Amino acid sequence: MNLPTPAIVAERGVERLPRLALILLCAAYVLPGIFGRDPWRNADLTAFGFMASIAEGRASWWQPAIAGIPADGGPLPYWLGALAIKALPFLDAPVAARLPYAVVLVGVLVAVWYACFHLARTEAAQPVAFAFGGEAQAVDYARALADGSLLALMASLGLLQLGHETTPELVQLLAVAVYLYGLAAAPFRAWRSRLAVLAALPTLAASGAPTVACALGVLGVLLNHRSSYDAAKSQRAWLLGALTLAVVAAWAFDGWAWRLQPEVHVGSLLTLLAWFCWPAGPLALWTLWRWRRHGLRRHITVPAIALLVPLTACIGMDGSERALLLALPSLAILSAFALPTLSRGFSAAVDWFSVFFFSAAALFFWLYYLSMHTGWPERPLANLKRLAEGFEPQFSLVALVMAVLASVAWLALVRWRTARHRHALWKSLALPAGGVALGWLLVMSLLLPPLDYARSLAPLVSRLKARMPPEVSCLAAPEQNLPTLAALEWHGGWTVLGRGAIATSGCSYAVVGAGQATPPGWQVVAQVKRPTDRSGSAGLVLLKRQ
Repeated sequence: MNLPTPAIVAERGVERLPRLALILLCAAYVLPGIFGRDPWRNADLTAFGFMASIAEGRASWWQPAIAGIPADGGPLPYWLGALAIKALPFLDAPVAARLPYAVVLVGVLVAVWYACFHLARTEAAQPVAFAFGGEAQAVDYARALADGSLLALMASLGLLQLGHETTPELVQLLAVAVYLYGLAAAPFRAWRSRLAVLAALPTLAASGAPTVACALGVLGVLLNHRSSYDAAKSQRAWLLGALTLAVVAAWAFDGWAWRLQPEVHVGSLLTLLAWFCWPAGPLALWTLWRWRRHGLRRHITVPAIALLVPLTACIGMDGSERALLLALPSLAILSAFALPTLSRGFSAAVDWFSVFFFSAAALFFWLYYLSMHTGWPERPLANLKRLAEGFEPQFSLVALVMAVLASVAWLALVRWRTARHRHALWKSLALPAGGVALGWLLVMSLLLPPLDYARSLAPLVSRLKARMPPEVSCLAAPEQNLPTLAALEWHGGWTVLGRGAIATSGCSYAVVGAGQATPPGWQVVAQVKRPTDRSGSAGLVLLKRQ
């Protein structure tokens, strides 16, 4: 039985987003943050520590380790960074490790675009046919919705920081996006879709998420079993093969681990869902409501099953934002199908909110930058000196030029959006996506030096090295967390022992946490902490063997 579709789209509504503008927007979103900074604590620094340990020969490729402590999950994400470090010795190791992850982020964007494009081409997703013609054509309609899904993904606040880290979760995100593409393209691109699912599930399992991979694979088999497309039904054998490879990969890398939390804090979970999934989350909910009579159609069920698994994992892990990250591709695709059903009033509200919010944020960033380099206004610089002791502003002409160009582009986008092109389906997401890209680029250019100073552990290690003789090569650091151990190995250049007792370490120097008792036979040399730490119990205590 054919149900009426809620999408009513005229031919002028599927105006194509200019490709040059889309490419520049993606570049402004992906590239900032690759250069000019250290690995940031906590997950970013930890992942880089595993990559550097492999590249420098301190750990095996099969079992990455930091200070003798092995990594959880599969080693595949660490191989990417380690291979890049070894292949690009003329670059700083952190920069080299980020380059393949920038490609991974681009792959996520591309996979989401094509997944939405193929889902929008299905018969049930098509808009209402007009009595005298003039409705949107199928391919143009699919392209417009795919543009909208890409903008929704870039506008999602949850992807902003996590999408620019060198962590296993970003590789998992790519695997989920490719899996979505494999299911979406099955009726139209048989072999590409089969290869996509065959690669996605083992990659997901080898990146530390085998349970998610198996759950997605099982749901995919059930989905294709009842599909009306013969090509989709024939994909079931490939999905079963992908499931088998995922199990083998998880077993080979000893990746099975339960990270469930017995308690769920509802308030924190709802807060996380509210900001992490904005603005794709509310639009996805609207899609599920407006298309509720089409809930068993492929353009709804495919992203829905890929949303259900990460959301369940997030709840089971007591609101883990890294588990929720895997839901963003599905949310972006679902939000795209809300675009044909939005009212003009809602679109105008989103536009004006975006204009005021992101313009105010840009003004705030520029004021802080002016205060750092000119002393006016006085308050931002005073706050910065109080919060980041010892920080000295650094001027970069390249960063200034990029920030100016981004600000001018934002003004041009605001003028373009408010003056014309009011009929395109993706219009409601142009300003949110552009505003997020603007904010990220300004922070990574104007405010990168103080932010890097605050989030890097290099200042802590520098203070520690100043208290130690230069010939020291061994440092015992038991009971320290992985980011601290990674910083000691990378920034300090020491052989760090993260296990065992201090007394039996064989090292003449050791560090313990502030507030810990001094072991017998050792004397306190100094207590050091990060310049931005304000707690008296923070930092490290440097010990010397008597």
